[in-house]
Amino acid sequence: MKKVAVIFNGGTISMKVDPRIKAAVPTLSGEEIMAMVTGIENYAEIESYTFSSLPGPHMTPEIMMDLSKYIQGFLRREDICGVVVTHGTDSLEETAYLLHLTIDNPKPVIVTGSMRNSSELGYDGPANLSAAICSAISDEARNRGVLVCLNDELNCAGEVTKSHSMHLNTFQSPEFGPIGIIDNNEVIFYRDSLKKEHIITEEIETGVELIKACAGMDSKLIDFCVEQGTKGIVIEAMGRGNIPPKMADGVKKAIEKGVVVVMVSRCFKGRVLDSYGYPGGGKELRNAGVIFGDSLPGQKARIKLMIALAKTKNMQEIQYMFEGIHYKNRTS
Repeated sequence: MKKVAVIFNGGTISMKVDPRIKAAVPTLSGEEIMAMVTGIENYAEIESYTFSSLPGPHMTPEIMMDLSKYIQGFLRREDICGVVVTHGTDSLEETAYLLHLTIDNPKPVIVTGSMRNSSELGYDGPANLSAAICSAISDEARNRGVLVCLNDELNCAGEVTKSHSMHLNTFQSPEFGPIGIIDNNEVIFYRDSLKKEHIITEEIETGVELIKACAGMDSKLIDFCVEQGTKGIVIEAMGRGNIPPKMADGVKKAIEKGVVVVMVSRCFKGRVLDSYGYPGGGKELRNAGVIFGDSLPGQKARIKLMIALAKTKNMQEIQYMFEGIHYKNRTS
């Protein structure tokens, strides 16, 4: 029987309502949660470990990197076929994406959690955990990067986002849909992972900020970040990749001072491109040295830039990490 390491890392899956404050708080141990996953011993041998009991909003990039190193220790063991990690859903997609970028191992890493705590009717934690374990023992799950498993669906860490504040099927891949499903404890994949990318580093540069562009904005937030010594800025631009003209001046000054600026779209779907040539348009920003972040949402682009800056300070190398073949085609 295959052996899976289940790493408990907090989140709603480990919570129940405290009657004193009438709100959910971390309470359940990993052993208590596993005890609710009835019958899993017929499918896999489980080793459970506790990394943290943190709620999703308490996660930090430094803790995410420590978790990556912790997981890799289990992946190096010959007797472990895969790893399942529980996580708070508020920051799950960011941690899953960091793991996806920093772990280069064919064994499955499955991130899961729950939208309802154990005091609520319809607590989804045990079902999500059992589906994640079934995914981790699947030979078909190998070499697909980090996967997110909730509501009997599997999504790629690089594509998935939390789309709703309460729905059980909140984790969606807006552009491409799920990569597979879990049906009757069997994993069924419908397509391959679109992007297999790794930035191997044990460090992380936390001096990266995220700014959302809105109508009429100027440069004061960008200027403040530069004054505070920020190393990188991700801008969630409008539409195809455009910002108000008063904001563009701050972007140019930031780049001149050595700050790496990555631009993505605040739109739910679609990638950025230098389609517009007016002041603040994508063409002007690219000419100024802005790096285009394809279809990544802002929170993931920030994680990627943190890892990229820890790996290298070379602007061309960072640009290639984000733009890949598109960057190579323009410079060849």
